[in-house]
Amino acid sequence: MDVRESRRNDTNRPISTPIPLQNGTFSGAEKRNSGLSKENQNLNWWMMRKTVDKDYEELNPTPGDRNQNPDDIGFWALIVEDFVTHDRNIFVPGFWALVIHRFGNWRMDIKPRILRIPFSLLYKFMHNSMKLLFGIDIGYSVKMGRRVRIWHHGGIFIGAVSIGNDVHIRHNTTMGIINRAERWKKPVIEDRVDIGPGVCILGNVRVGHDSVIGANSVVVRDFPPNSTLFGVPARPVNLKNS
Repeated sequence: MDVRESRRNDTNRPISTPIPLQNGTFSGAEKRNSGLSKENQNLNWWMMRKTVDKDYEELNPTPGDRNQNPDDIGFWALIVEDFVTHDRNIFVPGFWALVIHRFGNWRMDIKPRILRIPFSLLYKFMHNSMKLLFGIDIGYSVKMGRRVRIWHHGGIFIGAVSIGNDVHIRHNTTMGIINRAERWKKPVIEDRVDIGPGVCILGNVRVGHDSVIGANSVVVRDFPPNSTLFGVPARPVNLKNS
């Protein structure tokens, strides 16, 4: 039994402790929070966030040993959905970057491993071609949600744990580790986050759902849902009162 499995089966875990899922969310959390005020929802969000830090700080959250495409939609339907998300324009590099990413995950279901080798070679060729020709680097081990939109190509490196549904990403965006000594500590981007150009999201941070990150901001700490962030380092701002 590996470390991940032993921690999942830990009988000493308090019953009230939420169980973190692979996509960076928490089992039943949204249902439990639905009747709470916004302040209490954010407090629960912070408490659950700390649980993930404690239980998984030493583990690689993106081992790349499984198919992490969304499991509520088939492969070809997912490709069609990405095509529609990119305005049905077959010439958009962001669409093809996602096709390659989806293919890289799909091939992981091919067993035994020896039968997967030709598909893995094809994936590596397409992935490296996308990096060289269009400057988009998304490793297949990143758990990518549905209807993700990559608006402009160039200078994009996505080394996150997971990207939620309906996230918008623009050029010169970097997501990854903050230093080489913490190689497993990578960002989690929740649903419907809008990321401006030139943004850096670094380290073991979580950006809550429905947040907006302004151009050239550097995110190095957690922010709760519905945040609007600007600056270096990124800080929450209230544009309605500005």
